[in-house]
Amino acid sequence: MADIDGGAPGASQATGRSWLAMLPAALRSRVEGRPTLQRVLGNMGWLVLDKVLRLTVGLVVGAWIARYLGPAQFGLWNYALAFTALFGAFASLGLDTIVVREMVKFPGREAELVGTAWGLKLAAGTVTLAVTVGAVTLLRPDDSLTRLLVAISAAGFVFQSANVIDLYYQAQLQSRYTVVAGNLAFAAVTVAKIVLLAVKAPLVAFAVVGLGEMVLTSLFLVIFALKSRVSLRALSLDRKLARRLLKESWPMMFSGLAVMIYMRIDQIMLGQMLGDREVGIYSAAVRLSEVWYFVPTSAVTSAFPVIVGKKRDGGAAYLDSLQTLYDSMALLGVAVSLLVMLVSPLVVSLLYGSRYAEAAGVLSLHVWSGIFVSLGVASGSWLAAENLPNFSMYRTLFGGVVNVVLNVFLIPRYGAMGAAYSTLIAYASAVYFVLFFQRTRQCGTMLLLAFIPFKKYLLKRG
Repeated sequence: MADIDGGAPGASQATGRSWLAMLPAALRSRVEGRPTLQRVLGNMGWLVLDKVLRLTVGLVVGAWIARYLGPAQFGLWNYALAFTALFGAFASLGLDTIVVREMVKFPGREAELVGTAWGLKLAAGTVTLAVTVGAVTLLRPDDSLTRLLVAISAAGFVFQSANVIDLYYQAQLQSRYTVVAGNLAFAAVTVAKIVLLAVKAPLVAFAVVGLGEMVLTSLFLVIFALKSRVSLRALSLDRKLARRLLKESWPMMFSGLAVMIYMRIDQIMLGQMLGDREVGIYSAAVRLSEVWYFVPTSAVTSAFPVIVGKKRDGGAAYLDSLQTLYDSMALLGVAVSLLVMLVSPLVVSLLYGSRYAEAAGVLSLHVWSGIFVSLGVASGSWLAAENLPNFSMYRTLFGGVVNVVLNVFLIPRYGAMGAAYSTLIAYASAVYFVLFFQRTRQCGTMLLLAFIPFKKYLLKRG
């Protein structure tokens, strides 16, 4: 299919040559002449650029907001966001990876796949909005502010349905369009947040602006699609295809629910057991701890279409590419964790101030969870390539149960630190749960080998 923006092939090639010229000579010599690798690195570059821009501005503005609101109100807002996130898997239906896989396997069916996924997500998002508001009403019947914050946040499920356009860009390794759409929305919302800080706006105003970012991102994606050769008018919804996608995606949907449980249930349980201030302290640490998660996610998102292609070709190259991915994720996680441990007191003091001093200890512990997040994202690509969504669901459900059980015992005794311990153990448990099944044990073994340096030399010697 032609480029989504209708540009000539030569334009894409010129763009590829421009970023290649910026690489060091030694690295450039290894990349030149390998077009697939160039496309993966170029696509990842756009994704990383997107996140780096958001980091440098968003982290500062987010910390400014946290200082302004204080731990209690900041905690209440994060409680509402965490509660909403629990239901996000139902709005997405677990379709994203499957739709990307189908577009890679069956070129020419993009319009049908995007149209069908969009219709499914729009319906699911509307229903999920109502269910989320109903659930928080049952949990906090006398707290109208929390209900309002959750309703505003959950409204994003409806608008996020338009993000299926991004799935096409992922399959085509053309994430720059999503980057532009996201950054346009992010820039507008950042200015709005600064204005709200200047006028000393209430908490609800910040929640509304947060929803505005989702609305604007979806709007810009639709505008890009309308101006491209793949017009939205060409999209179609196929009921037979919808049933097949849902049949395959439901395990991924529950897997996504489990992921949100063991990523966000700690904030909800902290709020219910100890109050919103403790949530604020914990959330400040978690935001810093998770701020680099875009790196493994971007790497795997860019590498996934290539991994699917190598599986189709067969041979040792498929397993070699997976092991290289796992090794890279483990090394990255350890390096980041060690660095953050050293600088956590200084970073928390500079960004959040003295009222959040307790967050430094939580950050030093929670950041180690990133190692297993990275390995989990990477091994998830193997489960998707092998068409084993059930195993993905099993391991994440297991991790979610571990987190909830540990939180019950550790949060009352250790507070935010207890939640951090629970999260770390739960993440590790979920990743290595694949060792208990014969069909996935090879993946688990490769994940263990990721922590052994020079393994190829040692194995050859043995």
